[in-house]
Amino acid sequence: MTDYEDITYEVDGPAAVVTINRPARYNAFRGKTVEELIKAFRSAWADDAVQAIILTGAGEKAFCTGGDVKQRAETGDYGPTESGMFEIGNLHKLIRDVPKPVIAAVNGIAVGGGHVLHVLCDLTIASETAKFGQAGPRVGSFDAGFGSAFLARVVGEKRAREIWYLCRQYDAVTAERWGLVNWVVPADRLLDEAKAVAAEIAEKSPTTLRFLKQSFNADTDHQAGLSNLAMSALDLFTHSPEGLEGAAAFAEKRKPDFNKFVNA
Repeated sequence: MTDYEDITYEVDGPAAVVTINRPARYNAFRGKTVEELIKAFRSAWADDAVQAIILTGAGEKAFCTGGDVKQRAETGDYGPTESGMFEIGNLHKLIRDVPKPVIAAVNGIAVGGGHVLHVLCDLTIASETAKFGQAGPRVGSFDAGFGSAFLARVVGEKRAREIWYLCRQYDAVTAERWGLVNWVVPADRLLDEAKAVAAEIAEKSPTTLRFLKQSFNADTDHQAGLSNLAMSALDLFTHSPEGLEGAAAFAEKRKPDFNKFVNA
């Protein structure tokens, strides 16, 4: 078994449960977190006993709040990794490519890159306490690939633009009404519900489910090219004065001053 620092991984019956375990940072991910998530998803892919994967966050406050902006403010990046790369794009692709349904069990705040993760999952079950939204334009970041283009397929263009442009947070009932989540359950039933759904999936033909997932993905696979382009652009942008201002303001708990970049 692989030793993990930023996540936990366990197999419970037909479900692999992958938990982002950084509650002190609201389960924000750094480079190491992403690397460990990739290892866990690959382990679940290779394990014939696993027929569905549950992705959730530790604690009651957050599912995932995206990239660790405090880390970015401190070091200018998302910290060291074994590969020397920040592989969030590869994680996005892996969630789509793993030939088993992925269930997001959203236990709290899902914003920024954490919001993107749940959107990419095949199903989303939300706690009544869950909150959804984007934060990128507020902290000097963006996802112009799957995080926006695929989101528009899920909730429609107008809602997707609202989510990104306004950076508001939406409750679980609203998210369900918009089709952003499949259903909402009480907080104390969330993981049990996700495991019950995984057990229900396990009764189905795994080959059929694999083909269905690939069929659903085929319609939006071209967005992977946009995602690659967006990640390259984001890497440049986060090191620009405008991107650095967003991270610094977040770390200093003040409003960012983006006015000087309006005509840049």
